[in-house]
Amino acid sequence: MMRFLLAATVFLSAMPAHAITRYNSTSMRCDEVRATIRRDGAAIMRYRSQRNPSLQLYGRYVRDDRFCQQEEMAETVFIPSADRKSCPVYECKTFDFDDDFPILRLRRD
Repeated sequence: MMRFLLAATVFLSAMPAHAITRYNSTSMRCDEVRATIRRDGAAIMRYRSQRNPSLQLYGRYVRDDRFCQQEEMAETVFIPSADRKSCPVYECKTFDFDDDFPILRLRRD
């Protein structure tokens, strides 16, 4: 029993304990958005829908694949920023095992 408690304590202490930070991407320049994600590793960015401004959209954007789950890969997506309509960032997407060339989509900074 003591071994189990020790193992559980070690395991739980190794898990990250901080919450993910939220930002409004439209109040930041594109380079600031990218620098924030690069610095934090992962961040939630909020922005208004371009088709329906009354809707607030959000997503979790990451620095690279290391911030994705095991079955996910970081893929380029575009979000609005203060200075650009399309700021390129990475978002974790579940990849398809039937895809013939998933390695071609990998991109490291």
